Amino acid sequence: MKRKFLSMLLVAGTLCALSSCGAKDAQTQQGAPAPEIAVLTIEPSTAEFQNSYPATIKGKTDIAIRPQVTGFITKVHVDEGQHVRQGQTLFTIDQVQFLAAVEQAKANVASAQTAVSTAEITEQNKKMLLDKNIISHTEWQLAANQLAQAKATLAQAKAALTTAEKNLSYTTVTAPSNGVVGTIPNREGSLASPSSAQPLTTISDNSDVYAYFSLTEKDILQLTDSTRIEAGISAMPAVKLVLADGSVYPLEGKVATVSGVIDQSTGAASARALFANPDGRLRSGNSGQVVFPRHSEGVLVIPQRATYEVQDIRYVYTLDGDNKTVATQITVQPYDDGKNFVVTSGLNPGDRVVVEGVGTTVRPGMQITPKAPAAQ
Repeated sequence: MKRKFLSMLLVAGTLCALSSCGAKDAQTQQGAPAPEIAVLTIEPSTAEFQNSYPATIKGKTDIAIRPQVTGFITKVHVDEGQHVRQGQTLFTIDQVQFLAAVEQAKANVASAQTAVSTAEITEQNKKMLLDKNIISHTEWQLAANQLAQAKATLAQAKAALTTAEKNLSYTTVTAPSNGVVGTIPNREGSLASPSSAQPLTTISDNSDVYAYFSLTEKDILQLTDSTRIEAGISAMPAVKLVLADGSVYPLEGKVATVSGVIDQSTGAASARALFANPDGRLRSGNSGQVVFPRHSEGVLVIPQRATYEVQDIRYVYTLDGDNKTVATQITVQPYDDGKNFVVTSGLNPGDRVVVEGVGTTVRPGMQITPKAPAAQ
């Protein structure tokens, strides 16, 4: 009995010791200070965001210069990249055969004119004899028909002369508009033909240029924000152009058109913005990015690092009155600047949002000590 009593005392002592240790640990955990975490108080502010779209630059007019007659190039009067005026000579095509055709056509006209004169004299004489009842009406009619045939032949000869002179003029290829000369693949001695796949060159009117880019259906609805696409386009803000080297083109542009058809394969519509190009800095074929500015006033802006996603739903941690974290669902605008979001629902002015340790150390229901973000 004595041994049994001693065993019971030993077990009771062990349990008491364990209970005391557990209570001590709990007291230690309860007494640990709450970690300091950066917290931002949300207030309405101004947001300056922008959207960028890859763009291809083209001249206001890009005219492919093609010959209208076949012949060998005898002279190239311009060089690639040269500014030309409307009507300025670009190429000369061998004119020998076309000059000969003009001379032959002139001779045919002269011959036909002589034939008409002869037929007129004959018809007049026959008419006079018919009036005197010396010849029959049929004989006079034959002479009148010969006159009509001679006049028709003269008309054909004159048309052939016009065609020959026109073909001769085509041997001098001129600029249809002011612009810049593109690539010249064929030089003196090359055969030029209307059926050639490659044009002689391209004249680009770069006084104004178009930046072509694509907008998704969602982009169009957000940018226009109107029931009428025309009204939405006119209300679009001025856009900027970022060039391939990262520099910003100094002149702002304006969205000119948005295609009325959305490509089902890409889900996008073609759009173009017009930029003035007085110094010719922009050339057809340049690439860049069209930038749309986004200015919003009185909106709630939070850092992107303060958010996290669960199954495509975005959350932030807000603080309750006891400084405990609460997972709060939010929605944000679809565009951003890469650093911040504009909150459209889920938060109110004055809410406190955790901006440090989100997704790593901060958990729901966690007690923290808030500190200003500047103290990080």
